[in-house]
Amino acid sequence: MRRTEMLALVAETGFARVADLSRALGVSEVTVRTDLGALEAEGSLERVHGGAVLRGGPRRLEPSFETAQDTSADEKRRIGVAAASLVRSGMSVLLDVGTTTVAVADALLEREDLDDVVVITNGLSIALALERAIPRFTVVVTGGTLRPLQHSLVAPYASAVLGRIRADLAVIGCTGVEASAGVTNVNLPEAELKRAMLESAGSAVVVADSTKLGRAHVGVVGRLDEFERVITGAEAPPAALAALRAAGAVLWEA
Repeated sequence: MRRTEMLALVAETGFARVADLSRALGVSEVTVRTDLGALEAEGSLERVHGGAVLRGGPRRLEPSFETAQDTSADEKRRIGVAAASLVRSGMSVLLDVGTTTVAVADALLEREDLDDVVVITNGLSIALALERAIPRFTVVVTGGTLRPLQHSLVAPYASAVLGRIRADLAVIGCTGVEASAGVTNVNLPEAELKRAMLESAGSAVVVADSTKLGRAHVGVVGRLDEFERVITGAEAPPAALAALRAAGAVLWEA
């Protein structure tokens, strides 16, 4: 049963680290390595440095940044404008990685009324987008290990930086928002950073286009009641919205 679950976790993102599997399954890294060896021997996956991939190459549920950027573009733009409207001059904002949060960054650039805003991000695309706002904005990049798929920075150093700051607001993206599972993400290292952002902010909102609603993935970011609101698009399915409201989520349909 454990090895079946382990194989599913590897399949979900195409690659999984030993440390992430250890945390997700609640077993030691020695046990994980033993199980991975057994799965490799039966031909289910292939061991690589630090973790494992599926035999024959990775199969990803997580699209690349460039692929996702063209999906629901108008909806993401509206969500971005809604989230950016929460920011005031003098605030500090944690801005998560992702195509919807890039839309938030773009909307912040259009806010000529804003000044003295500090944006802390683990997204290289976001940092580059906000460069034009300097010196009105101060842009802080967390540092960390680069994930090429999303151009994001993750542990070990990114989480260390987040543990030493306190921001006014966190704007967090995800790959799933579901009534019982809460806010989740398909990639475990990014889910860990999102959780750290949530814990380092006075308040937090989730930005999720309508395709993310009703979905749950392996990496838990937080419960619905840990977020001030979920900002999504007017295209969201009524049944998914109803389920989230019944679970106590505060929704903003942009």
